[in-house]
Amino acid sequence: MSSIKLSSVLGPAYYNLAHDVFQHGHTYYDLSGGRGSLKSSCISLLVPLLLITHPDTHALVLRKVGNTLRDSVYAQYIWAIGELGMSGCWDAKVSPMELTYRKTGQKIMFRGADDPMKLKSIKAPFGYIAVTHFEEKDQFAGREEIRNILQSTMRGGSVFWNFESYNPPISRDNWANKDSLDEREDRLCHKSTYLEAPPEWLGEQFLLDAAHLREQDERAYRHEYLGEAVGTGGNVFENLEFKTITDEQIKSFDRIYQGVDWGFAPDPFAFIRAHYDRARETIYLIDELYVNRWSNERAASWIKERGYLDAYITCDSAEPKSVADFRACGLPAKSAVKGPGSVEHGMKWLQVRKIVIDRARTPNAYDEFLNYEYDRTKDGDFISGYPDEKNHLIDALRYAMERMSRRFGSSA
Repeated sequence: MSSIKLSSVLGPAYYNLAHDVFQHGHTYYDLSGGRGSLKSSCISLLVPLLLITHPDTHALVLRKVGNTLRDSVYAQYIWAIGELGMSGCWDAKVSPMELTYRKTGQKIMFRGADDPMKLKSIKAPFGYIAVTHFEEKDQFAGREEIRNILQSTMRGGSVFWNFESYNPPISRDNWANKDSLDEREDRLCHKSTYLEAPPEWLGEQFLLDAAHLREQDERAYRHEYLGEAVGTGGNVFENLEFKTITDEQIKSFDRIYQGVDWGFAPDPFAFIRAHYDRARETIYLIDELYVNRWSNERAASWIKERGYLDAYITCDSAEPKSVADFRACGLPAKSAVKGPGSVEHGMKWLQVRKIVIDRARTPNAYDEFLNYEYDRTKDGDFISGYPDEKNHLIDALRYAMERMSRRFGSSA
């Protein structure tokens, strides 16, 4: 075992995560961050120590393309073993690419996912593969590709650790960014930035470059150094926040707004329920109904069963009969006020508010708001105006907030 104390080579932002790893608090660990966040360094320091404390286990480190391994993650692990004071305890070779712990014969194997047949045939010399590390997670084809690999490797043992590290892509719609928002009890998601790393580890030039980019292009700085998925510039809604909205919070919400965009098939019927905190200019999405081929009466019954009779339901006025159906069912429904410029006015009002979305409560609203982008010309230039597709809950929220946007304008 190394005589070097782990805390002397591990970034302070990762102390709690390391404790969780050694206690096996979770099976899956998702580490994201921008440049200099030390996420890959953290994993490469933890994996050899995990193997030493579990002498019947091995590790498999993967990148999407095999020929990128040697100069990236393989070199990273050799660095980590040196930092731990264990260089003399491990043998390194490149064909096949692996590190072997001399005392036990345990291996850290490095493979590319571009040769799936070799991955399926990979075997541990004894024991089992307990640890996997997917470096640059976003370069894999998606969760299904990673899951297929794990189905081949996570077998024959009692405990497993899977690490996934990546710099968040710029597009919020990228699968890796969306995947990291999925909550599951056996996964810990950790995000850090270079601001949490000891400055002397990064060096003066790194810090100067970061400061320069922040001055010249804050958007690029936020993406590259803070690891934020800032969007491609074509996102209609930039001010989104994805987080859990608790039952206790909802009990305290006292300004409720509800809206409906009519649909049957192929367009869905869309109902949204929201709270607006005017002092903080923040909208919280509470609940949704997003269905095909439901009658107005069935949708009304669902709304009544949820007890949503405490606020007006502002509906698309294009279907006055449907509005009348809701009223006949006992719902406080009214038609939206439409007119020249009403869509643009309502959308601009929403764009300057923060919209908080709990994916578990409103999954379809999450998809719509996250993926709603301006159209582009064939040359890639953005077109002004708001696309009229995949925006049913967006329209429902625009109707719901109509009386606020019409009354107070964009500064309310």
